[in-house]
Amino acid sequence: MIDQQAFDAVAAGYDADFTERRLGRWLRAAVWERLDGAFRPGERVLELGCGTGEDALRLARRGLRVTATDVSPGMLAVAKAKAEAAGLEGRIRFLRLDAGRLEGAGDPALDGPFAGAYSNFGALNCLPSRRELGRALAARIRPGGILALVIMGPLCPWETAWHLAHGELNTARRRWRPGVTAHVGDGRTLRVWYPSPRALRAELAPDWRMLDLAGVGALLPPTQLAHLAERWPRSFATLALLERRFRRAWPWTWLNDHYLAVFERR
Repeated sequence: MIDQQAFDAVAAGYDADFTERRLGRWLRAAVWERLDGAFRPGERVLELGCGTGEDALRLARRGLRVTATDVSPGMLAVAKAKAEAAGLEGRIRFLRLDAGRLEGAGDPALDGPFAGAYSNFGALNCLPSRRELGRALAARIRPGGILALVIMGPLCPWETAWHLAHGELNTARRRWRPGVTAHVGDGRTLRVWYPSPRALRAELAPDWRMLDLAGVGALLPPTQLAHLAERWPRSFATLALLERRFRRAWPWTWLNDHYLAVFERR
């Protein structure tokens, strides 16, 4: 079960702390480029862990119909307010859902077939495994449909180097341990897992076939270091351009803050 209170605690400040900062805009633009190519106007898609609704708003503006889910009432409240302000509430249906419990969810809004599904910025790292979720999605998404997942991986050189430089050995190696405790705003904690691309592919087999893999935050710093891009914007803008060129090349598909894995329903 995903801890809703941890995400409720950061909902009000999430956009100011990440979405509206340079790093957040660069990282999200990389994901949007792939989502724009994966889904077409008029299609119905499912979002897992919608947060404050930025991705749902983007796709709704492009003419898609989005069922946007999140476990956090606080996040959903922010997302709904943004959709209403943008006049997009008719294209987005918000639903409270723990992604780990999709398999047994009976809400008609979750009935398929969907054209595809997506999850951005590590929402699914709160699950110890994504096997059951993969089966539940396969039952709701049409054959040939697309699943785009942005997952925090186990090997983030930026994060490891930063914490080692500050004498924080346990934090520097936290991604290498399963079910580690992570701090999420206001002193709250939750358990997090960091599957590699190979592990994620194994979890989603045999219903899903991997089509694409790219680093998100390969050369750029991890999200908790967004303040660095504000301090040195020109240097990090250069890194952002380089990342666009190399994000699909090894080793940057493995060495990153997040990776974007795109699958096709068999």
